[in-house]
Amino acid sequence: MLLLGGALLIGLLVAHYAGRRALEQDAAQARVQLQLYADALRRYVDRYRTLPAVLALEPELRQALSGPPDAAARARLDARLEEVNGVTRSSTLTLIDRRGLSIAASNWRLPSSNVGYDYAFRPYFQQAVSTGHGSFYGVGATTGVAGYFLSEAVHDAAGAVLGVVVIKLDLQELETQWATSTDIVFLSDEHGVIFLANRPAWRYRELHPLAADEAAQIGRSRQYADLPLRALDLPVAPPAGDRLRRVQIKAPDAPRVRLDVLWQSLPLSGEHWTLHLLRDTAAARAAGRIAGLAAAGAWLALLLLALFVQSRARLASLRKRSREELEEMVKQHAAALRTARDGVVEAARRAALGQSASLDHLPQGVSVVDAELRLVAWNKRYVDIFRYPSELMQIGRPIDDLFRFNAQRGLLGDGDYDEAIRRRLEHLRAGTPYLHERERPDGTVLEIRGNPLPGGGFVTSYADITQYKNAARDLRTLAVTLERRIEERTEDLQLAKGEAERANLYKTRFVAAAVHDLLQPLNAARMFVSALRNRVAAGEAQTLIDNVDEALSAQDALLAGLLDISRLESGTLDVRRRDLRLDALLDTLAREFGVLAESRGLRLDYVPTRAIVHTDEDLLRRIVQNFLSNAIRYTPRGRIVLGCRRAGEAVRIEVWDTGVGIPDAQRAVIFEEFRRLDTGRNAQERGAGLGLAIVERVARLLGHRVALRSWPGRGSVFSVTVPRGDPARIAVTTPAPARIDDSPLRGLRLWCLDDDGRVREATRALLETWGCTVGLYADAEAALAAADPQAVPDLMLLDYRLGSGEGPDCLPALNARWGRSVPVIVISAERDAALLARAREAGWGFLAKPIRPAALRALISRLVVRRV
Repeated sequence: MLLLGGALLIGLLVAHYAGRRALEQDAAQARVQLQLYADALRRYVDRYRTLPAVLALEPELRQALSGPPDAAARARLDARLEEVNGVTRSSTLTLIDRRGLSIAASNWRLPSSNVGYDYAFRPYFQQAVSTGHGSFYGVGATTGVAGYFLSEAVHDAAGAVLGVVVIKLDLQELETQWATSTDIVFLSDEHGVIFLANRPAWRYRELHPLAADEAAQIGRSRQYADLPLRALDLPVAPPAGDRLRRVQIKAPDAPRVRLDVLWQSLPLSGEHWTLHLLRDTAAARAAGRIAGLAAAGAWLALLLLALFVQSRARLASLRKRSREELEEMVKQHAAALRTARDGVVEAARRAALGQSASLDHLPQGVSVVDAELRLVAWNKRYVDIFRYPSELMQIGRPIDDLFRFNAQRGLLGDGDYDEAIRRRLEHLRAGTPYLHERERPDGTVLEIRGNPLPGGGFVTSYADITQYKNAARDLRTLAVTLERRIEERTEDLQLAKGEAERANLYKTRFVAAAVHDLLQPLNAARMFVSALRNRVAAGEAQTLIDNVDEALSAQDALLAGLLDISRLESGTLDVRRRDLRLDALLDTLAREFGVLAESRGLRLDYVPTRAIVHTDEDLLRRIVQNFLSNAIRYTPRGRIVLGCRRAGEAVRIEVWDTGVGIPDAQRAVIFEEFRRLDTGRNAQERGAGLGLAIVERVARLLGHRVALRSWPGRGSVFSVTVPRGDPARIAVTTPAPARIDDSPLRGLRLWCLDDDGRVREATRALLETWGCTVGLYADAEAALAAADPQAVPDLMLLDYRLGSGEGPDCLPALNARWGRSVPVIVISAERDAALLARAREAGWGFLAKPIRPAALRALISRLVVRRV
């Protein structure tokens, strides 16, 4: 009874605890997945959010809304909206007059065209008329297709509303992405109605009964047309306080099945929606039951072992000593094997660099093959174990030749030795660690360990453990069990480390590639905005252009931060340490941020210093810039102080502020990616949450210590400690060249060679506002065909990645055609140190995407003046 009762109790307790832990892990994973879905939804909507505002500025639309358009004007409007809709790949674009009547639409060709219908009852129209813009999800009144509507009011010069521009987004793409998930994912509106789900039976279900006013509002707006809204069978509402939020619910697509799920929700405040994810708890419950059974079995085994020990009490003292001695020997041998394995891996790494002689001191036989499975290193012990002839052991020899030699002597066992060799080669190509023992015909037992090498290749060690096996024969079961545990833990750690390294590598490559692709349209957008700023008079349109420019600047900062994070994690960031005067760096930052602080009603005080430090100037500037930017952002009033203190053989740079301060609970997490305080001057001015994460990584790369002290409600101080430098090694600086006036740009003939049509058009629009004549070419062949010795351009803007090749490859042919070299500005989304060095060596200008118009103008002026 004691055995069974104790086993039952232990099993129940462990099952409950393990099940709870499994549910918590599932809930945490579900919250992460939910956040990823929410981010994808926001990115999809944000892609189109500014389009109605941009269309509302077009004079043609304003003119059409000012009075009844004729048939020709309607045709032009329909064609214009159809063209924009085709470019943006939205569902429909509609132009509505001030009465709510649609006068033009992108789907004017279809029988279900929106033209001529009254949409005054729609909330997105009413919101745009009253507040300037609106949004609404519902079923199309004419098309019958559901979508998300974004609207923007069109105003005349006096500010009166002329009409509304509406874009409809098809969210079915999100449902397609969700369809691959095994979870139940759905989106509900502010009334608790499910309108988007990865399972069709869940759509148009009510999470709770609608109130009378809610039902009336849905009916007036015809939000869901004539679709019936059915209640979701939810007997127990998900408790808000429980992070697990475990709920039992009847599935709409299988009413007889009751689901036991973890319910996770995430409000989307901008759209007044809520994103939900339901994850089945069957796996977690099964894990709890398995853990309970295992614990009960362990309890029974423990008690039986105790009874066994008690029955053998007389023999315990004698056998205890022998068992302890054997266990100690096993531990020592296991430790020696682990140490030897680490030495083998390190020696193999060095052998791959040409240091194969360093393997001869190892007691094990060692062989190393490269990624092509060719022998590159070995030691004498390896040759002795297998008795290889000297003519067989050559660098570059395929390893299958050695396998075949062993097979011919019967060392690979019975059976088809071609199949045995193939299996071994496949194992080496797979690069998975392994450990096994092999007993040879002469009775020798070899322990064979294999491990992949970083960068490709494989190292295998062969240890003669015959003596150890003979000594441990009496207690082989114990030794084998212990060895198996060591092997399993070692393999688990190696697999986990490999998975973590691969995941980090894939993430780094993905971020770098994504940022590179995103910078292309962002670069075009920045130049289009700059060109539009020069063509639009001051007023409301100029304010809107400023807002678009600020949004693009924020996106630029986010992408630059992600690229910096990617470069820091991949280890490609070049560090150039030198001795420098700290006052030049801090004085420049104090002037730049002093203007920004003054515009916010703050005062920035700088305490001059004569300290000399040894560091990378650009990376240290990035750290202090982030400190100053955060201080200004989170200081509502008061002042900010920038200065230095002595710290032994180092200098501590400090930024003090009188801001809101940082609570103790958040002082560690603010250095993580995408972590931001919920306080500050303006919630819209918060950054992307990458600044301090970059600071922490850059400081770690430089070996500088970053510290934080804060007093909530009174202010904070961020500091970085930098080692002192040698005054004798200060480089002599040359005076900065005088500023060049922009007048040399007028009348210049410029070429733009880029394979992206949007970038070419944006470049033409920007350069023409500066008075330049611009030639646009999509590839090297087009540029060579247009090259004329009688019309040589003054300067050429050249995309580094041009099609499948590199842009600078076409320069020799172009210069030969013109008879002289032309100044070049290379433009690239890659900020590689080798590329920058190549540009400097060739005398080219270099700009990183996205291009800032002011930087482009200054660089063109400098190159033209230098050329003259």
